[in-house]
Order: sequence, then structure tokens, then C-alpha cells
Amino acid sequence: MNKIYIFIFLLLAGLVKLSAQATTANITVTIEGMKSDKGMVYVALYDTEESFLKKQMKGAIVKIIDKKSTVVFKDIKHGVYAISVFHDANNNKKMDTNFLGIPKEPIGCSNEATGFMGPPKFKNAKFSLSKDVIVPVTVQ
Repeated sequence: MNKIYIFIFLLLAGLVKLSAQATTANITVTIEGMKSDKGMVYVALYDTEESFLKKQMKGAIVKIIDKKSTVVFKDIKHGVYAISVFHDANNNKKMDTNFLGIPKEPIGCSNEATGFMGPPKFKNAKFSLSKDVIVPVTVQ
């Protein structure tokens, strides 16, 4: 009798895991455009227009190898997201800006979104996630 309960439990646990996998995917972010391997690349994932460039849903700090970086955000729920990136070239753990707030270090966003007279907009950087995706970002 105990074997039947264990079998049913394992079967249900497997079904729950399959169900969770069907509603999540991985986001692979490939970053190019760095002029050197110095410093680190900060990558932020956003899930709402309101949080874009303010409060990341997930983040990562990655090394630069041959002027390129890659990060993978795993098991992200299907939905709409945007990515922002900056190259902390002087490795001071922050994005340096001038007195107007304009970044002095290379930055980039998903869909190569750029801002005009301000930061990029979520609507230009967003992408849909319904299966594993590769999101290229070039910093400038």
C-alpha cells in the first residue's frame, strides 16, 4: 500500500514539474560592443513598464571575455520583458553619469532601443517570452 502512495506522489510531482516547465523559458542575453575586457557588465531584467530602468526583476553581473559577455536568466515565466545593460568600465560598481544624468559608460537595451532626449522606453525595448530566446544587446 505504501508503494502505491509513493508512486502516486512521484507521478504528481513529475506532472507539477512538467507543468512548470511548460510555462517558463530561459533568456540568454549576449552583450557585445565593449571596447575592452576591463570592468564588469551589469545586466537587468524588467517585467513591467513602471519598473523599467528603476527596479529590476532579476539582475546579473558578468565578466567580459574577448569584449563580449553572456548571461542566462533561467525559468522565467512567459510574458513581456525588457533588458538593460551597462559596462562598468572603471569597475566602481555603479553607472557613471555626467551632471545632466547622461551615462558616461557604455549602455544598451534589448531591441537596441535608444532614447531621444532621455532614456529608452519600455515599449521599444520589450520582447515576448514564450520559449527560450537569445536577446542580443550592443553597448554604445
